[in-house]
Amino acid sequence: MINFSLCTEANIQFLGEEFDNNIYVLREDLIPYSFGGNKARKAILFFREIDKGDYDCVVTYGGSHSNHCRVVANMAKARGMECYIVGPDSVTENTNNSRLMDLFGARLTIVPVEEVKQTIDNLLSDLRQKGRKPYFIVGGGHGNIGTSAYVSCYSEIKKYEEANNKKFDYIFFASGTGTTQAGLVSGQIINGDDREIIGISIARNNPRGRSIIIDSIREYLPEVSLKEIERNTHFIDKYVGAGYGADNTEINQMIKYMMCQYGMPLDTTYTGKAMYGMAEYIREKQLSGNNILFIHTGGTPLFFDDLRKW
Repeated sequence: MINFSLCTEANIQFLGEEFDNNIYVLREDLIPYSFGGNKARKAILFFREIDKGDYDCVVTYGGSHSNHCRVVANMAKARGMECYIVGPDSVTENTNNSRLMDLFGARLTIVPVEEVKQTIDNLLSDLRQKGRKPYFIVGGGHGNIGTSAYVSCYSEIKKYEEANNKKFDYIFFASGTGTTQAGLVSGQIINGDDREIIGISIARNNPRGRSIIIDSIREYLPEVSLKEIERNTHFIDKYVGAGYGADNTEINQMIKYMMCQYGMPLDTTYTGKAMYGMAEYIREKQLSGNNILFIHTGGTPLFFDDLRKW
């Protein structure tokens, strides 16, 4: 079994002078396990807890597009642990992520979204009654453990800036369950930095999407005022389109351009939507001459799903 460890140095690459700004990319997709991504960074911490405890199986939530479920199922398989996934019936397409979940032997239960919580509760209860010792991971790695993974990531970004005498004026990324954004904003508040951290929503709309992130930050930093947290939380829902996993012509064009120009795979569910949203935000705000960091949060298997459609 692999001895997992977090990165100690951010894998940041200069993409080029795009969208009238200097664009850099933090390649979380290159974390060297199961196609990497932000879900790998979070799962490493969850499985540290699992390895220290007396658990014999893992339960989590997510759909067929889920990078989180792919990585969790992979890490469970490596340990010889069963992985149970409860998924919503609204996202059941056959994807490369879902094929990998099958490869890892994940046990999937599909239910209407309104029945997810009860189904998870029943599953955990049933496993415990059978003498099993399940570890539950909230969908997307939500919670303080997931948040702390991106507080650490923010520290890596800071080290890169100090080592290269550079400051990023803006940080953009795909914001889904909100834990990645909660960690980054928490890191910013802890360090007292002046920059804009902007999450591009891939599914949720405001005010709910932003409020979930704010709640996560308040849980992680209970001593910080709500006013300060709200001031630092920028959650943009203008580019959600038809919703989670839904693409459009503009997003597809952006993905093709980034692959052809820079050899960097994006996907329609997460990173492609975020890159398109970032470009539109830059255009609408007429930003120019800034150092901008885009965090590639992973999802390479989904790029190949998109490739098959074109």
